[in-house]
Amino acid sequence: MEKEGKGGEIGQFGQLLLDLVHDINRIGGFSDVLKKDCNDLSRRISLLSHLFEEIRDFKGESIIITSSSSSTGSSITCLEELSLELKAARRLLLVALNYNSEIVLDEAGKKLMFEFQTLSSHLEKTLGSLPYDFFEISDEVREQVELVRAQLKRATERYRHRNPVVLSRALSQPIGEELDYQELGNICNIGQYLQPKLDKVPNINSKRRHLFSTPGFCELNGADSIKAAELADKNGDDTKKSDSVTIPDDFRCPISLELMRDPVIVATGQTYERSCIQRWIDCGNKTCPKTQQQLLNFSLTPNYVLRSLISQWCEKHNIEQPKGSTNGRLRKSDGSFQEVSGDIATINALVHKLSSRSVEERRNAATEIRSLSKRSTDNRILIAEAGAIPILVNLLTSEDLKTQENVVTSILNLSIYENNKSLIMLAGAVPSIVQVLRMGSMEARENAAATLFSLSLLDENKITIGASGAIAALVELLQNGSLRGKKDAATALFNLCIYQGNKGRAVRAGILLPLMKMLTDTSYSMVDEALTILSVLASHQEGKTAIAKASTIPVLIDLLRTGLPRNKENAAAILLALCKKDADNLACIGRLGAIIPLTELAKSGTERAKRKATSLLEHLRKLQQL
Repeated sequence: MEKEGKGGEIGQFGQLLLDLVHDINRIGGFSDVLKKDCNDLSRRISLLSHLFEEIRDFKGESIIITSSSSSTGSSITCLEELSLELKAARRLLLVALNYNSEIVLDEAGKKLMFEFQTLSSHLEKTLGSLPYDFFEISDEVREQVELVRAQLKRATERYRHRNPVVLSRALSQPIGEELDYQELGNICNIGQYLQPKLDKVPNINSKRRHLFSTPGFCELNGADSIKAAELADKNGDDTKKSDSVTIPDDFRCPISLELMRDPVIVATGQTYERSCIQRWIDCGNKTCPKTQQQLLNFSLTPNYVLRSLISQWCEKHNIEQPKGSTNGRLRKSDGSFQEVSGDIATINALVHKLSSRSVEERRNAATEIRSLSKRSTDNRILIAEAGAIPILVNLLTSEDLKTQENVVTSILNLSIYENNKSLIMLAGAVPSIVQVLRMGSMEARENAAATLFSLSLLDENKITIGASGAIAALVELLQNGSLRGKKDAATALFNLCIYQGNKGRAVRAGILLPLMKMLTDTSYSMVDEALTILSVLASHQEGKTAIAKASTIPVLIDLLRTGLPRNKENAAAILLALCKKDADNLACIGRLGAIIPLTELAKSGTERAKRKATSLLEHLRKLQQL
């Protein structure tokens, strides 16, 4: 039932995105000065209609494993980002519609140009992170989206000059509020043109969330900008107060231009936000972004001094830091607080005992915290508030195996509460969790894998975890762990490999060997999990090559003949991905006799299987005609 509900929710997002495209297409009559920019943006968004139609028609039957809710959740988050960016595009075009055509690009026009730059950049990045395999997007539509992305990227590069965003307040007013025409008119010096024209535009008062409200917006990725916008909503009046606060340059990441939360030092001595510099390195860059010097190594050293200074500065200026509660109070979405119930005195006493010199006392305290953290969200909040997370992280390397098991499981339980994920990452937990994953008892290794999965639900954490050596340890557990350990490892690997930079790491760590065992040994009962991970890897060139070299194609063709209906459809989807722009793989499939089972699947398979099989058969027919 949950899967159907999620499929319906995704379909609703697809329709919302289509409606936004239609709204944008109806906006026209731009001034000569901005006409090209407006028409180009409108045209590029219009080309996305087929993508949104396929998302709207998505039935929720994609290959998913036991953690399907997580992949579905991250997919919905991506659609939310797209909807916010299209709403921002609609608002920007409405403002540009009223730009004075008699003025040659003045200061107001330059500010509008800045908004076109930021929007083009973020739309391109969000489209790049869309999980096309999950939504079963056809090859033809993917190619069209790649064309749009290339156009957006070129457009972003053309907008060279960046100016402060003065129009942000007008472009990013909260949901349901009227545009302040007088203020916007004063800024743009076109007040006499705004009111009459905007009154005629339909849906100007429709609900929209702001996208342009953060400093350095043009460098953020879509998820970061939206999180910053949501943070502004949560802070209410405090945010309005902080609008006038200038973030010190030393506190900003040179890449994102945003306030750093987890600053790290690279080999050249420069400091960056961890997720930003790791993404830079994962993209194959070997130089320091700021100095352009060659990086002698890629180690990232936490800058604890700067983190402390930033924390003090945030507290002084009433800027929210990564924590969810204050003194036993939970911050709600409207900025108010609700009381968190629980035995605070007992929790504080247990946290204190975690630092005891007695091994037995530490073990008993960890056991109790494990039990309390399992029971309720309130307990997870209060345990974190009591300062338990850094102490638990230190105990991950305990020589007492029982303490280690209880500690890693406690961290797993605490990570279920969203706000604790950031605290766990800031405490530097990942290297120690990876050590437990390699060296701990089987129960500890199982729960370490589950913890990495939980933490990786935040996209920026996928980058940090992937760079920590976790993937190789997860692959080893996938190959040699217990059945539960294998399933936990598969879940974590699937989620980590959603990030493009981790797919190559998984291949190089030897993931194909255990995946082949899972496909051919029915005693594992993990065929679905293997196919799910293969489908993610097949969208990456290194993964595609490795899958073909591992003699996976004959096994997939055999599944077309003998597998369960779900196995057949998943195998067809992977084979189609392997054959995209690869005549050798396509010829191999033809030689191995795939045409007969594909023909049968095209007639009697699931709807998704029919589509994939039909497309493969069409590719095979074209190959035979050459």
